[in-house]
Amino acid sequence: MKPDVITMRSYQARRLDIVVDRSFEDFRHQYERAVPPYDAEAFEALVARRAPWADVLTLMRERAPHNFLIYWSSEDLQPMMNLAGDSAHCVEYLMGNHTIAERMYRHDPAVMLYAPLRTVVSGLADGKARFSIEQPSCAMGSFGVDAIYAVGAELDHEIATLLRHLGITVPPQLSD
Repeated sequence: MKPDVITMRSYQARRLDIVVDRSFEDFRHQYERAVPPYDAEAFEALVARRAPWADVLTLMRERAPHNFLIYWSSEDLQPMMNLAGDSAHCVEYLMGNHTIAERMYRHDPAVMLYAPLRTVVSGLADGKARFSIEQPSCAMGSFGVDAIYAVGAELDHEIATLLRHLGITVPPQLSD
């Protein structure tokens, strides 16, 4: 029996935390309007009829006005954390665009460790909101494939565009 092949790659992650001069609830609702929920039924209908990829691209453009959809969100941790006396508001999300992810997936399916992107909207003690996300190009660059890194850099720019739409400061790292 041949031994398993184990590869280990280290990379430097960059988490971006942006304090937003709005309340948690106000910013959360604004974010969720800009990044609507994934309509599984609509996309599964394309799979069921074996639609051409062009139809997937069209549906994504129609459903994701700022190039991202929310695939999953959870506030489930808040009730449990409240039992320990923690009162912070926090919602975690998986945000993405599977038509963009596919352009990385074709080179290495393991990119799905980082796609969709994980984001958090949390409330701070001073009443302001905070938006947190890891910079996609850092994680995508860890694959050592130029085409994957290029899509990661594109995601950086797409996030910058979303942040501008939301009226919040764009970290310079997203537009380098």
